[in-house]
Amino acid sequence: MILLGQRLRRDGVQLLAWILATAALCFAATAGVAEAFGTEADRRTLLALAVANPVVLLFRGLPSGADEGAFLVFTILPFLVLLGGLMAAFLAARHTRAEEETGRADTVSATPAARRAPFVATLVHGLLACLLLGAAITGAFLVSGLPLRGSVAVGAAVATSSAVFLGVGLLGAQLFRSSRAVNSASVATILTTFLLAGIGNALGTPSDDLTRTESSALSWVSPFGWAENVRAFADDDLRPILLGVVVAVALVGLAAALQAPRDLGAGVIASRPGRAAASALLSHPLGLAIRLSAGSLVAWAIGAAAVGALSTTLSDVIDELAADNPAVTAILDRMAAEGSMDQGLLVTFFVMVGTLAACFGVQTVQRARQEEVHGTAEQTLATPVARTKWLAGFVATALGGLVVIVAVAAVTAAGALLARGGDPGLLGDIAIAGLGQVAGAAVFPVLTALVFTVLPRATTTLGWVLVIAAASLALFGTLVRLDDDVISLSPFAAGPAPAADGVSWNGGLWLVAVTVVGVASSVMLMRRREVATGG
Repeated sequence: MILLGQRLRRDGVQLLAWILATAALCFAATAGVAEAFGTEADRRTLLALAVANPVVLLFRGLPSGADEGAFLVFTILPFLVLLGGLMAAFLAARHTRAEEETGRADTVSATPAARRAPFVATLVHGLLACLLLGAAITGAFLVSGLPLRGSVAVGAAVATSSAVFLGVGLLGAQLFRSSRAVNSASVATILTTFLLAGIGNALGTPSDDLTRTESSALSWVSPFGWAENVRAFADDDLRPILLGVVVAVALVGLAAALQAPRDLGAGVIASRPGRAAASALLSHPLGLAIRLSAGSLVAWAIGAAAVGALSTTLSDVIDELAADNPAVTAILDRMAAEGSMDQGLLVTFFVMVGTLAACFGVQTVQRARQEEVHGTAEQTLATPVARTKWLAGFVATALGGLVVIVAVAAVTAAGALLARGGDPGLLGDIAIAGLGQVAGAAVFPVLTALVFTVLPRATTTLGWVLVIAAASLALFGTLVRLDDDVISLSPFAAGPAPAADGVSWNGGLWLVAVTVVGVASSVMLMRRREVATGG
């Protein structure tokens, strides 16, 4: 109980903010859907677009009907599961592997506390957080006037899927020796299962009236798919939740079994031995940052390449669908922000590319925090290396890497366009969309660097929250008819973008100014900041 109380006090504000923000997202989505799609005809039109166009289902939920509640769940549920999964997985890594890295787990083990006490306390803490998140979501939908049964179903679905990813984090803490590796593996698992569910929905069987889709078997290997097949406010089928419970119990049980014989500080997967002598690259802080981030750069670039290729290969499907349905044309025109439908599709996909690039940038700057927590930053800073140069190396790597990621996506988009004989005029639009996302994505590693210098313990949480919130606003703000001034608060939506008459520069100059000022400020603040090794 003492360890549980310590964890609750440590995470109280952070978890409360995360949960309340998720509930607020539910409120905003409910109000936005009611305003933008207040009639069943409006909802049927958009569902027809989604069901007839598989790419929409890659990044939305599972259509279950045109009723207001079911339509709302279709638009928002995957992102509620995403937020819950990240919350739970990060919590697991923070209170298990990170505690071992900092040596606090050794201190606890030296007390009368049982060896399993920290693991059990983290498990109970995580389950309480998942249940509270589910309750907050249920409450948000109830207050919005939606039926009780459906509200409970969607809250239970999110809580259960979050518990599954809690198990993923706990298992990763046994497999890997660093919390950085645990977090990276957890994020990769969450994004992979998100994509699997989306592909499973895209390969599903639509109903005759195009308002419902039966997902394919692929969706059933993903916690996102289990939550979506509950079909809250339509079927309210709680049986898929049982599958999530079984998997969560299995993951936690496996993690507990691996934790029992494992030495503190060790991982089931042994670390690869390093070279006997360091390469010349490691003689400079920038080279160190590049070396630490090379693997993740390749992974994020591969994902961006896939998204880039999709951005120019699906426009024929969109054009054919829109030609047969004027209502769909109207929706796509609105989503295109006054450009052509091809431009609108391109901008939407490149927002996803920008999100991937920003994730790499944030993750790279967070490595500086990990180095600090591990104590390796002190060893580096004990040499003639200045702390400003040390941080600048991570920031420069983050900014340079995100440019590479967006460039890779632009090249694959252009290659796919030319391969299918598309309009060469879109090549310029690809370059503009890529430039806009470089400007937008660059803001996030810079903001993370500022958080690192001022509130080091919040580096991981705030870094990811800012990216997820901004991406959600840019992707769904237009869909739910938020005011343009509100949508433009997202850097992903504020950058330059292709338009019907050329280029819409939007807030590109402001993004560049924020980035430059942010880099200078973080480096200046780092000059006098003490090394903070506490996790």
